Amino acid sequence: MVSTVANPLFDLTGRRALITGSTQGIGFALATGLARAGATIVLNGRDSGRVRAAVEKLSAFGYTVESAVFDVTDQPAVVDGVDRVEKENGAIDILINNAGIQRRAPLDEFPSENWHALINANLNSVFYVSQAVAKHMIPRRRGKIINICSVQSQLGRPTIAPYTATKGAVAMLTKGMCADWAKYGIQANGLAPGYFETEMNKALVENEEFSAWLYKRTPAGRWGKVEELNGAAIFLASDASSFVNGQVIYVDGGMTSTV
Repeated sequence: MVSTVANPLFDLTGRRALITGSTQGIGFALATGLARAGATIVLNGRDSGRVRAAVEKLSAFGYTVESAVFDVTDQPAVVDGVDRVEKENGAIDILINNAGIQRRAPLDEFPSENWHALINANLNSVFYVSQAVAKHMIPRRRGKIINICSVQSQLGRPTIAPYTATKGAVAMLTKGMCADWAKYGIQANGLAPGYFETEMNKALVENEEFSAWLYKRTPAGRWGKVEELNGAAIFLASDASSFVNGQVIYVDGGMTSTV
């Protein structure tokens, strides 16, 4: 598929992007956006059937799509999966750590098993996959890592304190990656969505009371569309951001800029 990008600074032709948790929602939208910019896409998930279906769906548009089935919370599986992509497919030039989960409950009643599940899926996975990919990027002296953060990297809300803790940690881990890996030509940045219409947020989107609150709280006055994350993602994945490192870009309709 020929890249549709006119400006060479944003052209991802010839680069391979691994996107975790990319069979649906934000991950699949980001995969589509980077594919349109010319990248070869590696879709990831732990369910081989869902990964296969996502590959077929994206391939139908004429994009170059590959798959990597592994559980991002299983470190040995991550190392094996990343090594296999590098050996059988080619270099991973771009990594987007998107996989994550949500659990809701009042903090004083929050089950410890859900706390550990959130830490494992939202934080440990970012460390596991980034470390495995960076070990290949470092000798090449180049690479792009984009960690999906959240407005909850900066803001709190009732019933999601543990989720907020994980996303705050991902934002700081991003800065740590910059501190350790910038000298190897790796740019590590965060992309922090506000409230977007996704499968994960379906119940909230359909909740009239919550949506009314969101419209008032967000200066843009609406839910975000997942496609609106692609511009920032392509910027962070491309040469256009060659001197941007350790930053978190909020794509939130202005939510974190107002009180």
